Amino acid sequence: MRHKIMPRLLVFLFLLLLAFACFGQQTNVTRYDLFTGYAFLDNPATGLFANGFQTQIGYRPRTWLSLGFDYSVSSGNMTLTPNLLPAALQQQLGAQLGALAAAGQVPPGYSLVILASGVTQTFAVGPQFSYRHFSHVTLFVRPSLGAIHETATPKPKDPIAAGVAMELAPTGKKTDITGFYGFGGGIDFILTRHLSLRTQADLVWDHLFNDLLAKGSWTTRFSIGPAFNFGRNIAEK
Repeated sequence: MRHKIMPRLLVFLFLLLLAFACFGQQTNVTRYDLFTGYAFLDNPATGLFANGFQTQIGYRPRTWLSLGFDYSVSSGNMTLTPNLLPAALQQQLGAQLGALAAAGQVPPGYSLVILASGVTQTFAVGPQFSYRHFSHVTLFVRPSLGAIHETATPKPKDPIAAGVAMELAPTGKKTDITGFYGFGGGIDFILTRHLSLRTQADLVWDHLFNDLLAKGSWTTRFSIGPAFNFGRNIAEK
């Protein structure tokens, strides 16, 4: 169901763009902006869907260029299955489950699934490039470069999964931090001189928990909320 949300949002935003975009160069561009709003992360590889919060602060040396800092935090649930693990770890688990099955301790048709709750933080700095041809709409794109920090806490639902989770995370949780890269962009709908409605998305590649997960994966982040513009008008001649 959640994978149907993004196309609908894009159609909605496109209709808004048609409704509100008036041609004409923007004559007021402030030096600074601050964004804060709702955000979600979606990682299909691990089944992670996390709701949270995102904030950004930007400095505009030019009307078309911003330099800024971006932070988000979100929490949700994920699912770990053996096919996500490196081959050696899969073989080790397979041997253990085979021994348990031979002893009659594994129910017929049992499939190992370890559920976990996760808290994800992202940190990024860098440029953003804006297109201000419309008087009430600003389009922007950016490279997405930064770090992602994840704390995962296993929530096993049966004794076998609990035993495997204890082997994978002996302390009861697992924490990792790694870099990410990708791209992003969005739209500012200008409501007043100092207030805009911003909607944006990023698609990034990361490889968290590379000792447990065989491959990296793509993560989508979407956010929406108000952007506050302040400082002097740098569009004035």
